[in-house]
Amino acid sequence: MSDRTFTLDEAQMLLPILESLLRQAIHGKKLIEDVDAELQETAHRVFLSGGMMLNVVHLARRKAEREKAIRRIKDALAEIDATGVQVKDLDIGLLDFPCKVEGEILLLCWKLGEPAIGHWHGTDEGFASRKPIDERIANAGKKRPK
Repeated sequence: MSDRTFTLDEAQMLLPILESLLRQAIHGKKLIEDVDAELQETAHRVFLSGGMMLNVVHLARRKAEREKAIRRIKDALAEIDATGVQVKDLDIGLLDFPCKVEGEILLLCWKLGEPAIGHWHGTDEGFASRKPIDERIANAGKKRPK
């Protein structure tokens, strides 16, 4: 895990790129779930009928799509991780950005669909403990005019 921290402005600037990567990973996860359900249904039909003719080409194509989706997910998540941002929940699209505020590390918290980063929580807390960003956090890391 990276030791990188972000100001609110830095985190906001990364959102468009991270959102795109997150959507790729979520789309890949959905495809994997669809293929798994299809393969499970096919196996169930084969079991119930005691055997049957299968469209092997179709099934092989679907398995190949699944493998490509796994690779895309891994690549997208690795790219997000390389920035220092933490993926907390792929199902709802939840990202945390470590932020140093008055010597303490907090997590700026963003959920897919939110227009901007508007919440934070402590490192020992989660989504349910989110609090609105206040001036102290919004100004953390900014240079003060002399």
